[in-house]
Amino acid sequence: MDFKRAQEIVASPLEYEVSYNGVSIWIDKLHDDGKTATVHLRRSLEERSEVDIGELKEEYLMH
Repeated sequence: MDFKRAQEIVASPLEYEVSYNGVSIWIDKLHDDGKTATVHLRRSLEERSEVDIGELKEEYLMH
């Protein structure tokens, strides 16, 4: 994922499915360096990690 798309997802009122290493996550904060973000697992609010935005993947759900 690129930084611009991550910004769109964070700013959107809609819910997007985003994963990191195949695990569903929420993006908590985008960092000023434009390369990293703080994320947490959807099932665990306590565990937060700083990750490379390029490793985030937007999952497209088929309906």
